[in-house]
Order: sequence, then structure tokens, then C-alpha cells
Amino acid sequence: MADDAVLPIPDLKLPQLYFILTKPSLSHLHDDARRDLLEGIKNDQMAPYYKIVTSHSALPLDQTLLDTMEQQNKDELQKIEDRLAEAEKQEGETEISDALRAKATYLTRIGDKDRAVEAQKLALEKTPGLGARIDIVLTLVRIGFFFADHEMITSNLTKAEELIEKGGDWDRRNRLKVYRGLHLLSIRQFKRGGELLLDALSTFTATELVSYNDFVALTVISNTLTLSRPDLKKKLIAAPEVVQVLPEIPILADLTKNLYECHYDKLFIALAQLEQTLLLPSRLLSQHTRYYVREMRILAYSQLLESYRSLTLESLSGAFGVSVDFVDNELSRFIVSGRLHCSIDKVNGIVETNRPALKNAQYETVVKQGDLLLNSVQRLSKVLH
Repeated sequence: MADDAVLPIPDLKLPQLYFILTKPSLSHLHDDARRDLLEGIKNDQMAPYYKIVTSHSALPLDQTLLDTMEQQNKDELQKIEDRLAEAEKQEGETEISDALRAKATYLTRIGDKDRAVEAQKLALEKTPGLGARIDIVLTLVRIGFFFADHEMITSNLTKAEELIEKGGDWDRRNRLKVYRGLHLLSIRQFKRGGELLLDALSTFTATELVSYNDFVALTVISNTLTLSRPDLKKKLIAAPEVVQVLPEIPILADLTKNLYECHYDKLFIALAQLEQTLLLPSRLLSQHTRYYVREMRILAYSQLLESYRSLTLESLSGAFGVSVDFVDNELSRFIVSGRLHCSIDKVNGIVETNRPALKNAQYETVVKQGDLLLNSVQRLSKVLH
């Protein structure tokens, strides 16, 4: 079983659909989401999960459907229990392990979180093979993603890393990069998360966690924000995997191309469209939308300003396709917060850059680090003497 393709259990498309249905602002997506969520629940006989989504009014309760699925769950679990009992009586450890994993897989499939976690942990204890044990731990990570249980995600990612260090194969190592990358994006660590996704771009196999197109989209979104301009071209825009997918997601092509080619007015339009079509509807990224849009704007302003000693507010507003007042207000906020190194001469309508020299910045860093080191030495000497 360790060599088999990893099945998408639990089906992580379903909590994404459930997320859409909980957002009134996404009402234009509700009809399709409601249909697809119900179809997915029926296909996997997900009585426990159906009770969750109906209790929050994401779907209307159909008692007949619920009763039918609960009976299906009961019958299937009884078959698995019978198989397990038979294995315990007459067969060896391998057959017992297989039966335990079958039970854990079924409970995971139907969305019975507590029983699924318990069954997966029992299967983990009884499973001898390292590869199979890694697969079980990664399944626990997916259960964490399914139910947005961040503690479960982080603890099992740590376990997976420990097991893989003991001898995990190439495929599982690469899949773990994707798991870690998605988790880092979910907690707003775009740089490190983007690096892991980019590293897995040419070897992606984790379709049990995220579809290939969605994976590429997340890779582009995260790395567009964090890569330097030369690397943006080399590692992202020119990557064959990205080139293949971007025609299907043209908004991302507009985002990366216009940032790289310095078409800032078109970039702002693409960023607004990205916010509405990909960021806000995303269960993973929705809560980081305002942060992402703000950081992308700062990046664009910085990229333009670093090429000039001064610019008029009028030319700056023209470059970004917005009003002078908008640019004035937004730059003022970013200057006050220390995010942009420039000043505004409101009388003459000029923005002047005043970036600190690199050597000065390095000198200040050395001085600060030296002070910290001296303080640490002084504290240590007091302890020793």
C-alpha cells in the first residue's frame, strides 16, 4: 500500500466549498458550491460531516438522506470490524494492520474526525513499515487541514519530518514540502512557504492535498510577493510548469507580467481582480487578503521609487492609474509606518526618495548585534561570578 497512489482522503475540496457557503459576500458562488458540496458528501457517504454542515445551515437538512448515509456507514464499518476480528484470530500482523488502516481510512473518508484520528493513531502503532507510517501521519495532517485544526497540522508535520529523516523516500520528501508550504501560507509565512512550493514545482505529486492547478496558483501568488525581480523572471515567469498553467489562470499571468515589466496601472487592476476572484474565496488565503494586497502595493511603489531620486505626485499617480489624492494618502501611511523610504513635498507635489545607504544600514546592524552580544556576555558574567 505504501507504493500505491495516495487517495484524496479526506476530500479537501469539500471544506473549501463549505467555506464559500459560510460567506455572504460570496453569494454569487453559492449555488455551484451547494450543489458540489452535497454531491461530494453523497459520494463518500459522509453522514458525520453532513451533520456539521447542516447544523451551520450551509446545506438544508434532508433527514432521509442522513438516515440512509448513517446506515451505510454502520454497515460498512461492521464489515471492516468483521474483517479485523478475522485477522486477529487467524492471520498475521500484516493483515491486522491492513484492517486497522481500512477502518481508519473509512472513518477519515466520511468525516468522523474524533473516531478517524483515534483509528489512525491505532493503525500507526500497529503498522511496521516506515513508508506506511509516514503515509498515516500525512493523513493526520490532511485531517487537520480538513477541519482547520492547526495544532493537529503542526504536531503531525513534526512527526512526519522525524519519520522521513529516518529514511523516507524521494516522493514522500517532496510531498512533505507541499504540506509544509501550504501550512506556512495559512499562517502568513509567505516567503518560507513560497520557497517550499517553488522547490516542489517540478516534482509535484501531492494531488491528495491540492490540485495541480491550485498548487501552481499558490506558488505564483506567494512567490510574486517575495521573489526579487530577477528571480521572478528566472524561477517563476519562465518556469515550464507555470507557463503551462497560466493560460488557464490569466489573472496570475497579468499579475506577474505587469509587476516584472513595470506596468503598474495594469498591475493594480490585476491585483484588484486577484483579490476578488482568488484571494477572498480561498479558505487558505482569505484571512490574509488585506495583508497580501497591501504588501503587493508596497512592493510596486518601492520598485518604482528605487529608480528615481524624486517624482511628482502627478506622474506617480499616472503610473499607477489612480488619483493624486489616493497616492498621497497611501504613500503617507506607508511612510509613517516605515515601509517606504521617501518623503512627500506637498507644496511642490514631489515625492523624494531618501533610502538609507547600504553601508549605513549594515553598520547599524553590526552595532545593534554587537550591543546585544555585549549585553549577553555581561549577564553571563554576573551569573558565573
